Amino acid sequence: QVQLVESGGGVVQAGGSLRLSCAASGRTFSSYSTGWFRQALGKEREFVAATSWQGGSTYYADSVKGRFTISRDNAKNTVYLQMNSLKPEDTAVYYCAASRSWVPGGELRPTNWGQGTQVTVSS
Repeated sequence: QVQLVESGGGVVQAGGSLRLSCAASGRTFSSYSTGWFRQALGKEREFVAATSWQGGSTYYADSVKGRFTISRDNAKNTVYLQMNSLKPEDTAVYYCAASRSWVPGGELRPTNWGQGTQVTVSS
C-alpha cells in the first residue's frame, strides 16, 4: 500500500504560481501511476492531471492544459503539480492520488488518496 501526503497549498493572487508536492511512503510507490484531483466548495471532485509510474506519459484536464505540469521523482517518492497562471476558478482542495492501473490518455482511477491541501486564488 501507498500513503500520500500533500503540501504546498496556500493563497496566491490570480496569475501567480504554486507548486504542490505529494510525498509517498511505501516500497511499491514506483509501480503506481499518480495524479491530482481537486474539489471546489459545493462541487464534485474532478480530475486534474495524471502521470505514469515512469513519468513518461502525462494527461491533463482541458481546464488546466498548458498551465499545470505534473511530474514525479521516484528517487524521492514525490509527485509534483506545478501550477502557473492561476485563476480564481482553480480555488479548491487538491488531492494527490495513486493507482496501479492507468491507461494513458484517460483519467486516473485512484485506489489511494491523500488528505488534500487547500489552494485559494484571489482575484
